[in-house]
Amino acid sequence: MTEPTTDQRSAGQPTRWLEGAGWLGVAATLTALLVDARDRVTDAHVAITYLLVVLGASARCGRRVGFILAAACFLAFNFFFVAPFGTFAVRNPLDWLVLIAFLLTSVSAAQLLHRARAEAAAAAAAERVERLRDADRIKDAMLSAVSHDLRTPLTSIKALAHSIAVEGDERAVEIESEADRLNRYVTKLLDLSRINAGAVPVKPELVPVDDLLSVLLQQMDAIANGRELRVEMPPDWTRVVGWFDYALTLRILANLVENALQYSDAATAVELHVARVAEVIRFEVADRGAGIAPEESERIFQPFERGTSGRETGGTGLGLAIARQLAEAQGGTLSAAQRAGGGTVFVLLLPAASDATLAAGSP
Repeated sequence: MTEPTTDQRSAGQPTRWLEGAGWLGVAATLTALLVDARDRVTDAHVAITYLLVVLGASARCGRRVGFILAAACFLAFNFFFVAPFGTFAVRNPLDWLVLIAFLLTSVSAAQLLHRARAEAAAAAAAERVERLRDADRIKDAMLSAVSHDLRTPLTSIKALAHSIAVEGDERAVEIESEADRLNRYVTKLLDLSRINAGAVPVKPELVPVDDLLSVLLQQMDAIANGRELRVEMPPDWTRVVGWFDYALTLRILANLVENALQYSDAATAVELHVARVAEVIRFEVADRGAGIAPEESERIFQPFERGTSGRETGGTGLGLAIARQLAEAQGGTLSAAQRAGGGTVFVLLLPAASDATLAAGSP
């Protein structure tokens, strides 16, 4: 259930209090009728009448208005129906029992009604959340099944295209390329469904960051097409050691670098800065592309979402969502921001290995 905003609650207050004033008018009207028949009504008649007013006001306008009506009816009960009439004095001490009993019953009824409504609202919200979770589980299951079933025909298409290419048909090269692109998309869909299902194992280990970057540069060399990937490490780089999953972190950084290469100008370098800051390893992947708007810095990490500039270059909108979830699965974070001078900087923070961990070789 959606929580009302501050503006919505504020907008509803005048109407609620206006309706509360109407209930005061009802109480006043009933008081006048009861006073006219005072010689024929008993304390029970008065108490039940006022109690109904309090319940009605509480149900329509809330607990606070109900409490106000309870107090107003208590005073009217005393002033008009407890001798001596027309004063707030009480001649018979037993009448105090009647008045206090009425007040406590009214206040308790208003409170109980408020609690019942709150519990009903909470139950409705919980039911809605559970329905959304069920729908999400069904979606993930269907996503996984469809993605898995697509792999077999894609493999067949790629094999057939390769055979045709051998025979000299240049169109087969394009078919094979598109099959590879669709296969990457299917792989990302499967990755996303596995992550959502908690089926991606995380195996933290001691990771020398320079070794990690060496493998990363080898992987990126195939797709950089001569583009410069500039790496900056601290002077004591041999001591920069993390405690995280090697394979998952390599996937995250490869995704970020590939993303930077895709969305930045070919004449500019993509920069990768690494440093240890307190108890974390900080990776920064920075480019000089079109950048992202501040309002998009979180939205681009949602599945199938891309920044405004990314819509012109295509893409699935899954890579960053997968990268962030892989980072969080390791106890890290991944964020994006505008880069000073133009472009985007992605910041990946992962746990660093403590001195005790380095000495022991494990936590």
